[in-house]
Amino acid sequence: MSETFDIAVIGAGIVGASVAAGLGATHRVALVEMEAQAGFHTTGRSAAIWIRNYGPADVRVLTGLSYDFYQNPPADIGTDSLAIGRRILYLAPAEHILALDALIGQDLGIEEISLKAAKELCPAIIDGYAVRAGLESDGFDMDVAALHQFYLRRARAAGGVLLLRHRAGRIERKNGVWEVETSGGAVITAPIVINAAGAWGDEVAKIAGLAPIGLVPCRRTAAIIDPAPWDVEHWPLVQSAGHDWYARTEARSRLMVTPCDETPDVPHDVQPDELDIAIGIDRMQQALDIKVKRVEHSWAGLRTFAPDRSLAFGFDKDAPGFFWAVGQGGYGIQTAPAASALITAMVQGEDPGPAGGIIAAIDPMRFR
Repeated sequence: MSETFDIAVIGAGIVGASVAAGLGATHRVALVEMEAQAGFHTTGRSAAIWIRNYGPADVRVLTGLSYDFYQNPPADIGTDSLAIGRRILYLAPAEHILALDALIGQDLGIEEISLKAAKELCPAIIDGYAVRAGLESDGFDMDVAALHQFYLRRARAAGGVLLLRHRAGRIERKNGVWEVETSGGAVITAPIVINAAGAWGDEVAKIAGLAPIGLVPCRRTAAIIDPAPWDVEHWPLVQSAGHDWYARTEARSRLMVTPCDETPDVPHDVQPDELDIAIGIDRMQQALDIKVKRVEHSWAGLRTFAPDRSLAFGFDKDAPGFFWAVGQGGYGIQTAPAASALITAMVQGEDPGPAGGIIAAIDPMRFR
């Protein structure tokens, strides 16, 4: 295959898919993905909960701007449960009081509640673990698979092409356009390349002859346990205010537990570490009276951060038409609707609306 497009997007996770859908209304887009399944490494392993107070300031802006999309999705979203309410309960042992104060101080909807009220929400809390508690009431579970497939459908319906099993092997600018040659034998020609390769973002830049920006893939581990005899279906997500563990309901009757690890790693098909699983369960059991007999399932995913942990969206000053859309960390799903709209506007040179205030902060050239 050798074909000319308006835009080539490298990476078909939630960012690449949503950008392809957004730009597909005005451009013909090729979506180039190295795996046999779109979203294999990160999108498909997301914890899938929307939390307004999660992440740095630029992330919180896009998270807030994505709220209305989740609450009032398009008619063709493909699910009746894109967003299902789940409150966020923050427990603060003495060493996490300052962290709880900082969360409440963001003034984004976290209210302090009594320990008695916290235990009514989660009866398994062990007396004496926390000295204070906070509650965020507008969080919700997200149907990640439905959202991701919605964006892929939109991109294809607009005339876009999804190329699976096509790893970018050569990215070269010739005569004002980019050529992307893939392992599948395709040569894609386009004036604009969007680097939405997640953990592989710096590697894609190097292939294009550009300096990396210092992306750091970090391993995040999760395990599924049976919390019986507790009925956890309507529990809030429960976490330490210092964010060193959390537990959230999974499939109505199970709990997903994580130590909130962020171990620097390299881009690859990351696997869970048994020690991280044990640490997560131990931290949870210091707070919740849950006997864990066995781990039913465990996995790990990569959360990729820029050096300052903010997003990295924007054109590369050293390569006309090369656009970075990386550094989403663990925030890519909850920010996807607003991030797609922002990147679409930036690529087209249009007014980005209320998200425009963060553009300077997320310029990838701040690392050059």
